[in-house]
Amino acid sequence: MRDDLPLASPPLPASAKLAYGIGDFGFGLSWNMVGAFLLFFYTDVALLPAAAVGTLLLVSRLADAAIDPVIGIAVDRTRGRSGRARPWFKWGAVPFGLLCAATFWIPPGSEIIRLLWAVLTFGALGILFSVVNIPYGALLPMMTNRSNERLTLGSLRAAGTAISVIVATAATMPLVGALGGGDQARGFLIVGTLFGLLTTLTTLNLLRCPEQVHAPDQPHRQAVLPQVRAMIANRAWHTVFLFALLNFVRFGAVLAVTPFFAINVLGKPWMISILLPAVSGTLLIGSIIAPPYLKRMGMRRGNLIALLAALPLFALLPLTEGSTAAFLTLYLIGSVLLSITMTAIFAMAAEAIEYHEQLTGTRNEGLLSSGISLSTKIGMALGGALIAFGLASIGYVPGKGGAQVVSGLRWLYYAPIILCMIAQMAVIARYPAIRRATR
Repeated sequence: MRDDLPLASPPLPASAKLAYGIGDFGFGLSWNMVGAFLLFFYTDVALLPAAAVGTLLLVSRLADAAIDPVIGIAVDRTRGRSGRARPWFKWGAVPFGLLCAATFWIPPGSEIIRLLWAVLTFGALGILFSVVNIPYGALLPMMTNRSNERLTLGSLRAAGTAISVIVATAATMPLVGALGGGDQARGFLIVGTLFGLLTTLTTLNLLRCPEQVHAPDQPHRQAVLPQVRAMIANRAWHTVFLFALLNFVRFGAVLAVTPFFAINVLGKPWMISILLPAVSGTLLIGSIIAPPYLKRMGMRRGNLIALLAALPLFALLPLTEGSTAAFLTLYLIGSVLLSITMTAIFAMAAEAIEYHEQLTGTRNEGLLSSGISLSTKIGMALGGALIAFGLASIGYVPGKGGAQVVSGLRWLYYAPIILCMIAQMAVIARYPAIRRATR
């Protein structure tokens, strides 16, 4: 490991920090509409079979295993006047916004035509998400190497994510109803177009973020395999990768199953617009309390304590289904605790890049960020696919319930939350101590 520590970068202006946080509001607005409602849209509006949808969600995201590192390496090799990350926002903002709308359009024709359209649009959306989101993740360590500012940027990003999911989950169905005039297909298309436009504008706004931390002099065309091997050998990186993967398996499963759970188990469809926004409303709270908490407790211990405190609260949830007040109380407190761990991911990802430089003398922000982006997408896909396959296995049919469906939905709702938290505790226990930049 290298003994020299980098000098601290210049302080960031407030406008740049705000632009960075708003960036994830835009990405999250469209991506979390997809995560929360695409399964429902495919099964209940486009009338596609749940098993086929589950396969689509899983295969499309696993294909990103080859695409994301390619984009990450391309970011590292980018040398433009506006930097390494920012040129990608210019190229990808408009196409990504257009695909957000196209994904929620149902072409006329047979089930095969609708399924092929879903395959094409969802696959392309994932690729374009990588084109803008991997540079976005790489941008944070390029903006600053100050640990306090990284925590601030990570918290602002978490706040942007939180607000976007609140808007996406709370407003989507009311907007679909209001703008669609009773036609859900039309309503989803209009809302997808609106959210896609906002995503494009906030992505272009990231051009205001400066790139102040530069990679040390190194060849632009390094061999790929040694870079990948070094990334995998970076204990901080693969710890964050697994921690984020498990986090987003849980998050993706909760987003996908909540509409079905609220309607068929709780018997309260109106709870959809409370439970889903609450996930991100608590993330907004977590983005405020996480920086001082994690600074005091440290990443490893702070995350472990938050997970240990949240676990019994979610384990008790099945006992409170008959009381809305008790259910929501446990749910909200547990979600606040989990929001600390989600906020920590962004700061840990930046730390993993600093740790990589200490180990190897190279930063490779694009490649390492592509891995974290990949964990997010695969996690969301695994969570969504798990629910889709689960719906097929319990014989779910839109508009029909039954004891088997209700029992199956309970397992699909609670098991991913609890199992993923236990696995996250085992993973974060391996997170290494990382030296900070000097002032």
